[in-house]
Amino acid sequence: MAKLLGLDKIGKLFQIIKHNKGIINSVKTLFRTDELKIGVLIGEDKYGNKYYENNAYFVGRNRWVIYAEHVGLNYDASQVPPEWYGWLHYKTDLPPHHDPSRPKYEWMLDHEQNFSGTSKAYMPYTTTSPKIIPWKPPTSK
Repeated sequence: MAKLLGLDKIGKLFQIIKHNKGIINSVKTLFRTDELKIGVLIGEDKYGNKYYENNAYFVGRNRWVIYAEHVGLNYDASQVPPEWYGWLHYKTDLPPHHDPSRPKYEWMLDHEQNFSGTSKAYMPYTTTSPKIIPWKPPTSK
């Protein structure tokens, strides 16, 4: 009867609000991520991103990341390290902290996000002279 009246949906809403630590935090999360989900915290990377899973959702939507608070609304998919990218996209079912076969060598660099479009973006320069010289209008004297 409760399912017929939709009371199970209201119960799920209250669970989601409780999971997000209140109504205000739920509204903040909704504003930041455009959806409210409830799931099990699988792990956190060294950049502060948190990874969740809930197998009650469809495959492909049941693993997600909540980006670190310090990035605000400037989050980007390139902020996910490769080991967690593999878990999010089903390349492995083991999270990085449970995978004993994951290589870690001293020559491996730390993950760095893509800085395109920011002040830290790579800008190449040339040392050759241009083949075409642009026209400059004559100045009146």
